[in-house]
This record gives sequence, structure tokens and C-alpha cells, in this order.
Amino acid sequence: MALIRWLVHSACHVLGYTKEEQCKQNIIGISEVKCLGSSSSSCSGFQMPLHYPRYTKAEYESMEEWKLDLLLNQYGLLSFKGNSLHDKRAFAMGAFLWPDQY
Repeated sequence: MALIRWLVHSACHVLGYTKEEQCKQNIIGISEVKCLGSSSSSCSGFQMPLHYPRYTKAEYESMEEWKLDLLLNQYGLLSFKGNSLHDKRAFAMGAFLWPDQY
């Protein structure tokens, strides 16, 4: 189920839908997605991925902007509003690389 949610979220991001509800209706034709195992009042819509990104410094340095945006969104780092691709790359490397990997 988590894979389906990730796939839908990724498709929404790539297609440029800004409102999640509009995306759900257009992509999968549903008007409501329920959180499994919780009441709707405690559902935040964010689930931490089960894996840690395993990119190298060189991979981050060559990563395209849309992929960086997707990675930051996937890990709930939506508050980062870098102005440039360089800022996003530096932020992702600082967040996901260990100090000895720089």
C-alpha cells in the first residue's frame, strides 16, 4: 500500500498538481484516501520511508533538480525553499551524507 501511495505522490509531483485532492481525483479517480490503522483526525498524510537514501556525493552533485525535489519531499523536508539547484544539492548532502562522506 505504501508503494502505491508513493507512486501516486510521485506522479502528482511530476505532473505538477499542487493540490493533493485534485491529484488523487485525476490520477486514481478517488475522492478520499483513508489512513490505515488510525483515525482520520490523527492522520498527517506523511509516512517516513523505510530506507535511508544511499546516494554518494558524486550522485548528489549530478542529480537533476526534479529528483532532488522528490527526495526532499519524500523525507518530509518540504520547508526547505532553496533558491538554486546548488542550494538544494548542498542541503540534501548535508541531510543525508555522513561527515566522512564529504
